[in-house]
Amino acid sequence: MRTTSPKLDTAHLDKDDEADLRCRTALELKDRGEYEAARDALFPFWKGIGSRPNTNGLREDLVPRVFLCAGIVAGWLGAKGEVDGVDDYTRDLITESIRLYEAAGRSNKVAEAQAELAQCYWRAGDNETARIWLTTALEELTSGSPARANALLILSSVEWAESHYNEVLKILTLNATLFERSTNHTIKGAYHNQLGITFRAIGAKKTRTNYFQLAKEQYHAADEELRLAKHLAFRAMVKNNLAFVLRELGQLDEAYQCLEQARRLLMRVGDRVRVANVDDSRAQVLIAQKKYSLAERIARSAARTFERAGRQCFLAETLINQGIALARLQQPVRAQFIFQQGIEIAHQAGSLNRAGLAALTMIEELDTLSRKLQAAAFEKAKEWLAGSDSPDIKPRLKAAGKKLATRRQTEPDKAVDVYEVLFNKRYDLDAEVRKYEHDLISEALAKVGGKVSHAADLLNVNHQSLALTIETKYPDLLNERTPVVRKPRSRKKMSRRK
Repeated sequence: MRTTSPKLDTAHLDKDDEADLRCRTALELKDRGEYEAARDALFPFWKGIGSRPNTNGLREDLVPRVFLCAGIVAGWLGAKGEVDGVDDYTRDLITESIRLYEAAGRSNKVAEAQAELAQCYWRAGDNETARIWLTTALEELTSGSPARANALLILSSVEWAESHYNEVLKILTLNATLFERSTNHTIKGAYHNQLGITFRAIGAKKTRTNYFQLAKEQYHAADEELRLAKHLAFRAMVKNNLAFVLRELGQLDEAYQCLEQARRLLMRVGDRVRVANVDDSRAQVLIAQKKYSLAERIARSAARTFERAGRQCFLAETLINQGIALARLQQPVRAQFIFQQGIEIAHQAGSLNRAGLAALTMIEELDTLSRKLQAAAFEKAKEWLAGSDSPDIKPRLKAAGKKLATRRQTEPDKAVDVYEVLFNKRYDLDAEVRKYEHDLISEALAKVGGKVSHAADLLNVNHQSLALTIETKYPDLLNERTPVVRKPRSRKKMSRRK
């Protein structure tokens, strides 16, 4: 379903008032999840992703506003679909607005833009940079403004991505009054949803199942706010999150039905990235139902979407689920490759928590890992998950440590380059083929005492061809073959030439 922006009557407005109206309208549409309509509302001042805002002739204070508004809308458009290079483009627009606001001495607007810039980094998985920008922004956004509420929500998302659930709960509860007083239904809905996913994460430990009920209450409150906001995509994600609670409670069929409803809503608004989010959740439910083949297929499809959209953290998460499905389908080689891919992608994105989860899950799911890979994975999982508040991490690490200790009794530790072992090795096919050919010829020569003709028989190749290969491609092997004996020309042939 494609929404269209309302027809704006701007005939009676001058250029500055028109820009002001279009920016306000675009942000209102963004809060309803109508991102294409928000983009259209900014026309002719901005023509969409890839174009530079046209601010010629605008009042000085409106120029950075148009850049910021275009950057915000571009970021949400990019988060919705597979748009190449949108993260860099969005950051450039918002950074330009920050520069212009700083030049004008508008410190509160600088902070507002810094929070939006942080959200760009969070989407890309760079949580540490996002946290730095948010800390700076919140030092300025001290009043109970919508901009502060927005910055706090983004910060809670950053901390949640790093499994700092107690910190998320602290942020949201200390600022509960600010969120409850908000007149923005999207912000209030996002606040209740964020509380819900935090209660669910804390309640994952069986002894704290009362948190699941708290999570469900928050999801119902979120759904009501988002219904008022007319935000279909966010309502779909609330259903997605509710499915996690149902799954934890063992209500797998109900969880899957909830995800199907969420997927249908997202298909209506054409949000491919969030469809992939829901598909990743479907894969997790299917794994719980032991439907591994279907789970692997769905996770693989979601991974392709995340890869095309540049959503590295989401990609790492779904690779973990794909790896689990492959391991339980008794495909250990493929599963190991996928797990290691997830580790490397999360590490490169700066999401060490996800990298640690991928490493830990690989140890749990695969008994075929080499001793050095298992040790390297455990070492980094302990390091990367040290700050996690997830209640199941410590017992999982303890179990993985016991698994490793059993092998240590028969296979002692050896010094290794952890990252070289942990990440998938890249191959140069031509170089590998040449190395194999070189070693095979060397081995054949050694077996026959360096005689090329005998080596050629072993290798089933022509004698002259092998001699030429050694001379032109592998001259270092000339020392391993018997000396070349040049036959003298016969006197008969020489006399003929005379």
